[in-house]
Amino acid sequence: MKKYNFYLLIIILLSVFLGYTLGSNQNVLFNKYIFSNNNLSKFNILIDYLSKNYVDEINTDSIVGEVIENIIGNLDPHSTYISKKELQLVSERMEGNFVGIGISFLMIRDTVAVVNVLDGGPSKKAGILPGDRILTANNDTLYNKNLKNEEIIANLKGKSKSSVNIRVFRKLKSEFIDFKLIRGEVPIKSVIHYKIKENIGYVKINRFAKTTFDELKKVLISYKKSNEVDKLILDLRDNPGGYLFAAEKILDEFLDEKKIIVITESNSGKKDSVFASKMGVFEKEKVYVLVNGQSASASEVVAGAIQDNDRGLVIGRRTFGKGLVQQQLPLGGGDAIRLTIARYYTPSGRSIQRSYSNGNEVYYQEIKDRYKSGEMISENEIPIIDSLAFKTIGGRLVYGGGGIVPDIYIPSEEKSPEDDWNYFLIRSSIINNFVFSFLDMYREKFNYANTKDFIEKPLDEKNLILEKFKKFCNENKIPIDLKEEIIILNSIKAYIGLQLYNEEVFTQVLNKEDYFMKKTLEIIQN
Repeated sequence: MKKYNFYLLIIILLSVFLGYTLGSNQNVLFNKYIFSNNNLSKFNILIDYLSKNYVDEINTDSIVGEVIENIIGNLDPHSTYISKKELQLVSERMEGNFVGIGISFLMIRDTVAVVNVLDGGPSKKAGILPGDRILTANNDTLYNKNLKNEEIIANLKGKSKSSVNIRVFRKLKSEFIDFKLIRGEVPIKSVIHYKIKENIGYVKINRFAKTTFDELKKVLISYKKSNEVDKLILDLRDNPGGYLFAAEKILDEFLDEKKIIVITESNSGKKDSVFASKMGVFEKEKVYVLVNGQSASASEVVAGAIQDNDRGLVIGRRTFGKGLVQQQLPLGGGDAIRLTIARYYTPSGRSIQRSYSNGNEVYYQEIKDRYKSGEMISENEIPIIDSLAFKTIGGRLVYGGGGIVPDIYIPSEEKSPEDDWNYFLIRSSIINNFVFSFLDMYREKFNYANTKDFIEKPLDEKNLILEKFKKFCNENKIPIDLKEEIIILNSIKAYIGLQLYNEEVFTQVLNKEDYFMKKTLEIIQN
């Protein structure tokens, strides 16, 4: 692919961005400079030349996108360019809902196969079931056409309250069924919860979305009303973050009035502290926060505030180390940028942001390098910067510059991420795909009175499941170690629970053999 010199383009666009982020007086001067030198006119003329006169066909929109992406990507690891195509998906996850029919699917032999029917969506209400094959949508055939996932989604999604007529084949009964669905908002849950024991509640936050606080508040109120839960496990593992305001509101429910939640510093150097306000729902109960190397951003705000205020125990492994705040800004044409606009500090005043001076590749590689350094199997190998020592309210030493170091460390038994097969296995699509194909053949064998019955009973047909799973892995050239039989069977059961029921059942089953959970329950009991 030919490379072109677009330095002029870069300078112009960089000037625009710098002008945008400067103060109002400076912005006026920048605009005056830009227009007086006709840089924007040059930019438009260049694009016009490329589109009309260049010898080969060229996508000028793509060029502009690449230039913007290059500029933003060189600012810091967390400022990003988001294309129009990506923006809708990102926005849906952060809004906490999407408009559609409410299913997830796989393409099985070039046919749309329903894997999950989402709670609260039109498909659930209409009676569509996992395993159904969607053959047509508004008389458009969806099978045997080599359609991409995006094309399938475009057929099934649409405006709110619009209708779509679909025909499904229900393999379980060998019958064709027609449905008329009215598209509507489908909630995307960010909070999963259940009681582990009468006095221990469990809450997992997958991301900090617009709806996360409201979801969590309902859970905390229900625990409070039952007057039984006095210990809460707050699971933030693998939570990449999200809206800072959601983390702030959640912390307000755990911290006493006037306790510092977070400190932010703007690009002008001004620092502002956010304080806990009136009486929160869960200020007196014990809190145990679970974190790992993929707990980032807003997750670290929560963990840092709980730790610095000596409000509870942070358990697990060192967090990602992201102390930068982004704001999403529109670029026009449906594109956007997520621009770093501030730094945040934990209540003790520490920044947990890792250095990114050696570039983005080294920055992200550092997470894997924690295995090589020995940190994953020994707390003593965690790098500590003595000059960045701070104290919690109770006088305990904590350190900045490299994520949140947990109060109680849970080491890995593995020496590298490649060796950590169990962790990879239960979080990959391998088992999810296998479970669908297995249920497709043996769905009638999995009839349970209710979800509690499914969770508590051991899986039937254990030998059949392992035999089929081994065959599935061999056919797909996936290395498998059946010495970890308990982990594998539990993971398979979890995905069966996900496809038959919902994500809460999936999480409950998965946690039964979860190393972090077992250690946390030991800590609570002792």
